[in-house]
Amino acid sequence: MNKVTAHDVAKYIIAEFHEAEDFITNMKVQKLLYYVQGWHLGLYGVPVFDEQFQAWVHGPVQYEVYHEYKNYRWNPISEPIEKPKFEPALIKHIHEVLHAYGGETGYMLEILTHQEWPWIEARDDLASDALSQNIISIKTMKEFFAEKAKNNGRTGNFIKIRR
Repeated sequence: MNKVTAHDVAKYIIAEFHEAEDFITNMKVQKLLYYVQGWHLGLYGVPVFDEQFQAWVHGPVQYEVYHEYKNYRWNPISEPIEKPKFEPALIKHIHEVLHAYGGETGYMLEILTHQEWPWIEARDDLASDALSQNIISIKTMKEFFAEKAKNNGRTGNFIKIRR
């Protein structure tokens, strides 16, 4: 199987929402993409894809994927998306994340990421409205989500979220 990219995972997420006849914005795609990567790092110790996230004002953003859909602004992504083919283990992981986080709004996911160490650390001492292209550390994401998994546990295939 070919190497998985952030674009591939984003397309998979968007296609899942389209199949469910649900709306998804670029902001929400960004946060779900971040959680797919973060939980994979925390649970399995390896990233799903190589591309990095930046600590933007509205939370983690994968720059290249953001620019692919930026013309939608705050509107739902409406273009037809062909769903990429992945290994069953990755599909299962993505579905766990979508089950846990997919019902939240993009704004609520932004609020969640603002309370989490990887984004906070990358923002450093920046003002809350300051622009930033600071990279969110893969190492910090891995440690944060591993600790979160350990503390929150997993029940079956469902990642439990506690706020």
